[in-house]
Amino acid sequence: MTFTVVGVPGGRRVELFAAACGERPPVVVSWADVLAGGPPPFGPGTLLRIDSPGEDAAVDALLRGPGEPTRVGGGARWYPAFTAALDRIGVAARRDGARLLGDPGEIAVMFDKRLTHARLLAAGVPVPPALGPVGGYAELRARMAEAGEPRVFVKPAHGSSASGVVALQTAPGRIRAVTSAALFEGEYHNSLRVRCYTTEAEVAALVDTLAPDGLHVERWFPKASLGGRSLDLRVVVVAGEPTHAVVRTSRHPMTNLHLGGARGDLGAVRAALGEPGWREAMDVCARAAACFPRSLMVGVDLLVGVGWRRFAVGEVNAFGDLLPGLTGLPGGAAEGMDTYTAQVRAALSQNVST
Repeated sequence: MTFTVVGVPGGRRVELFAAACGERPPVVVSWADVLAGGPPPFGPGTLLRIDSPGEDAAVDALLRGPGEPTRVGGGARWYPAFTAALDRIGVAARRDGARLLGDPGEIAVMFDKRLTHARLLAAGVPVPPALGPVGGYAELRARMAEAGEPRVFVKPAHGSSASGVVALQTAPGRIRAVTSAALFEGEYHNSLRVRCYTTEAEVAALVDTLAPDGLHVERWFPKASLGGRSLDLRVVVVAGEPTHAVVRTSRHPMTNLHLGGARGDLGAVRAALGEPGWREAMDVCARAAACFPRSLMVGVDLLVGVGWRRFAVGEVNAFGDLLPGLTGLPGGAAEGMDTYTAQVRAALSQNVST
């Protein structure tokens, strides 16, 4: 059985997946080639994995246009270019009899936070309430006032890796926006250091810069903490089962590991939740993944509320499996396996059964 990966040749994701394939080294199709002229023919019966295009500057330029890869924004151009490429891959896969491990239409939904939120909400999966569409800073503040909500998360509709995300807190005469977006020579860039903007003018300029690409605004969900650090969980769900979980902790609102977040003690989280709470947490993740039934793997960002009794899904990630060194949950189907090996085994098993 042949695996093919649409990805970035030499990228870390492709290398990890190739290692998981063992004696079945995958054929790698470059995102650059797909964007330039469409995918090549896939062999009948090929197991086709679509991977992230986000590790290559040239691919980023094809999707967003020329500019520094670190720049914030550009989603309004990136998203239609990306989804058109997904459509071409899907058409080619169906034409050639390849089996997709991630559905192009579902990946497109996962890369629109507004669509994802609506799909989860319709399925009864707990999510932070949304404030509706917002076209700029003035409208954002008006919506916050109408909702009586002084704290919100402002998210670019098509962003990933917390790019452009703003954790906004307001009080009479005060404002505080926490973000990884750094202003440099008149343009916002992603930084590995989270920073705070504390004046109305700074925050308005940032939000108004992000708004043309589309914004998704959610009420702030107060998260549980351990050792003075707030936390959430990235849970990888493979073939409908939560197989891997990592605790992400931070002293600021964004827990992303590349922004200074640290892996926390999963055993301590399970103990704080208790076994009934842990089972409920994993059930929420499984229900979120069930909203994308044609995708072998999704990564679910699970928010755990203060008091350890409430949960909400903050994000569903089409490429949320890059967790090196993490092995499967004890007693589960992927115990002892990394996230990529678990997917290869599940894909081969499903292929035999079908």
